Amino acid sequence: MSTTKNEEILRELTVSYWMEIETVMNYIANSTNLDGVRAEEIKKSLAADITAELGHSQMLARRIKEIGGVVPGSKAFVAEQTSLQPPAKSTDLVAVIKGVIAAEQGAVEQYNKIIRLCEGTDYVTQDLCITALADEESHRREFVGFLAEYE
Repeated sequence: MSTTKNEEILRELTVSYWMEIETVMNYIANSTNLDGVRAEEIKKSLAADITAELGHSQMLARRIKEIGGVVPGSKAFVAEQTSLQPPAKSTDLVAVIKGVIAAEQGAVEQYNKIIRLCEGTDYVTQDLCITALADEESHRREFVGFLAEYE
């Protein structure tokens, strides 16, 4: 694999790593802050997804290291998930559901980008991203179902 291609893959893996870390932070906040009887199912789902998203970030970190990169520390973090910020009203389930769908869609797009980037050059990273992609598509589908129920 060329140095340039490897650097590009490392850059995109790092983007995914930060997306997963930020999602964990926002899922923790939203699964804690939501109120109301109808919120319980959403809170439980978010709490369960925290483990999956954290697992993705750990998997990405290992892969970054394995292919010669350095996993960045917190000073390199820049928050970007505006749609997943806790809503002003703690009972605004629809805002949280839409934020989750947006975050999961972003992850789906990012993993697809890496999968295409790795084609023919880095099958291990490609396989890792295909596995994570399936998880993200499943999470997104679950919340699309929630949205249909709440709107």
